[in-house]
Amino acid sequence: MGEKVHVLISEEEVEKRIREMGAEISEHYQGEKLHLVSVLKGGVFFTCELAKRITVPVSLDFMSVASYGDGTKSSGVVKVIKDLDEAIEGKHVLVVEDIVDSGRTLSYLLENLRRRNPKSLKLCTLLDKPERRVTEVHVDYTGFEIPDEFVVGCGLDYQQRHRNLPYVGVVELE
Repeated sequence: MGEKVHVLISEEEVEKRIREMGAEISEHYQGEKLHLVSVLKGGVFFTCELAKRITVPVSLDFMSVASYGDGTKSSGVVKVIKDLDEAIEGKHVLVVEDIVDSGRTLSYLLENLRRRNPKSLKLCTLLDKPERRVTEVHVDYTGFEIPDEFVVGCGLDYQQRHRNLPYVGVVELE
């Protein structure tokens, strides 16, 4: 079985919005240092592009979390696969994610990070699918709100394919 990918958000639109988000985040944290926490794997693509457009000093760390279920549906049970390399206590922390979907995993992750006493904790996502939300998650910076479609590109994948597309596309299975 193959798949076709149709452009939902063009490369130019993605680049423009990331520049705007970088400016907005830079303005909010003016005079401060910002610690970015990229959620692996998909979030790394967006994190790198965003970090290049933030003008305040940034540091960077990574986390990997997995939500387990029957393969097609999340059970809501979340496990930390890779934890942060350094402490975030007293830091302004911005969690950077490729997409917010059901909210289960991010809700868990944000609560986990709050217990580590950061000075502030905010969430930034390239894509938001509010229609799919089952757990409330406050997103501070959103690139694009999208419909409930299966998307790839800009870090998002289908069976580890299409992460490197410079645009956001909708997958159509053939």
